[in-house]
Amino acid sequence: MNTSEDRMLLAVPKKGRLYERVQAILRGSGLHHLRAARLDVAPCTKLPVTIVFLPAADIAKYVSDGNVDMGITGEDIIAESNAKVNTLMKLGLGKCKLCFQAPVGTVNDPKDLIGKRIVTSFPNITRKFFDEIDPSHTTSISYVTGSVEVAPSLGLADAVVDLVETGTTMRAAGLEAVGTVMNTQTVLISNPHTTHASLVDVITQRIQGYITASQHVMLTYNCPRDQLKEACLITPGHDSPTVTPLDDAKMVSVTALVRGDDVSDIMDQIKDIGGQSIVVMDVINCRF
Repeated sequence: MNTSEDRMLLAVPKKGRLYERVQAILRGSGLHHLRAARLDVAPCTKLPVTIVFLPAADIAKYVSDGNVDMGITGEDIIAESNAKVNTLMKLGLGKCKLCFQAPVGTVNDPKDLIGKRIVTSFPNITRKFFDEIDPSHTTSISYVTGSVEVAPSLGLADAVVDLVETGTTMRAAGLEAVGTVMNTQTVLISNPHTTHASLVDVITQRIQGYITASQHVMLTYNCPRDQLKEACLITPGHDSPTVTPLDDAKMVSVTALVRGDDVSDIMDQIKDIGGQSIVVMDVINCRF
């Protein structure tokens, strides 16, 4: 059995809104693991990889410091912790914006907040923002860990800097977005000096394959040969569509990878050019 010294360490959120979605990525990528009750480490069963469950806010620093080799965390966390990491890929999860939020009608531009009181869970990002606008600013930036949006109503702040996904919580607190600091989403990262570079590549390929598969479906259909050029424009596939002759010399079979969000519109277009026997199949995983 592999010892802890020769196992690559992959850090993932131990709880929170992304926990289940990250677990689905691990399962879909073949990173099956057994996590014992109350333990925050879990060895994978078929690879020399150990999953480490950490608070999401700590993952970027652990990767940057070399305590773990890889991690899954938010771009906002990386920026806030000034982590020196390699960003391997965007996972498309947890997309949101880090925004200035102020009581409705009180602020028109973030520059209006110079010298004011700001409450945030992202003091480093916020301070850097104001430093770049006015290096001599006297803006008060206070750190809190949660319920940032209530600070203005309690008289503790003129505005807050917080994440906005749907805006429901912001509006319920009587706030509006008055400027964006950064767009953020969940990413896969690695330590630049990891000693497990080959495993990092394997894990990255696996996760990329699973993410690609989850966003696409396989479309297969028959179409008139004289419409093949048009069909290939509609379904170009990842590299190119697979075209197979049929017994009917006037027809060909076409198979192509298409985005799942677009498949209904694509099927309509294929039908319009004479396509027949149009079938959609789920893609479990893939490699390119």
